[in-house]
Amino acid sequence: MLIDNLILYEKAFVTELGKPHHGTYFLFDYDDRSADINMEFQHFHRFFEIHILLDKEANHLVEGNMFHLKNFDITLLSPGILHKSEYPDGPAVKRLIIDFSMPIIDHFSLHGDFKKVLSVFYNDTPVYRFDREIQEQLASYLNNIFRICKDSSDIMNLQLHSELTQFLTCLYHHREKNIYNNRNEDSLTSKIYAITSYIHAHFAEDLSLDELSKQFYISTYYLSHQFKTVTGFTITNYIQMTRIRNAQQMLLSGDKKITEIAEACGFNSFSQFNRVFNKVCGVSPSKFKSAPFAKPVE
Repeated sequence: MLIDNLILYEKAFVTELGKPHHGTYFLFDYDDRSADINMEFQHFHRFFEIHILLDKEANHLVEGNMFHLKNFDITLLSPGILHKSEYPDGPAVKRLIIDFSMPIIDHFSLHGDFKKVLSVFYNDTPVYRFDREIQEQLASYLNNIFRICKDSSDIMNLQLHSELTQFLTCLYHHREKNIYNNRNEDSLTSKIYAITSYIHAHFAEDLSLDELSKQFYISTYYLSHQFKTVTGFTITNYIQMTRIRNAQQMLLSGDKKITEIAEACGFNSFSQFNRVFNKVCGVSPSKFKSAPFAKPVE
């Protein structure tokens, strides 16, 4: 199927090469999603992720910031970034997910160039929107990827590596032509997500309903009620979940002691950290860190 005369698409078509966290890894996932399977809270990956919307609209929450997406908007997520997709009520929404890690690039003299290309994943705004001409250029590489996945040749890994690199290189060259503008006419929702963004930026600090109400000039009662309405979480629960997700990332990717992680994530004591972590994850921090192929709860 050719969507909008632009993108080759086949529902529930998935190609996966390699395994996450074990050398070079690729996942290409063509499918649709509906509102009834929206994630409860943000999660993270230990690999790069590209989310391409192939439908009219959806939302993506990244580190507490809500981004409103239109057809062919490209959301780039670097490893360790907290995020979740939100799909509207009604018919299922088509999207393409690309996950990848390519540690092999460290051994090439082109490592510096790859690092530049991957810099598009680290901009303040993670969403890229381009005019039709650039969309067609990017789509040509995505369609080549689709065909390669369908052909399943004996050098598919190399071919996918090449096409994905060209896609990212094209995006890098056109990065200054990004026309994405995240307008939100609902001032209340915008303010609540400004508060969630603040929580993500200051989760290690002493956060409370009282402090946030003063910071954003909203009464504690109104903030408490509206925060729950917009996000589905109480302020306390949201702060705890943000801290735990960041603690998970630290446990998996660093060498800090667990007591140091507890402090770095804003918990008053190790016992409090251990109790909240067990409640959210179902295991202790030490077991989570040592578990084979440990990954965040999604």
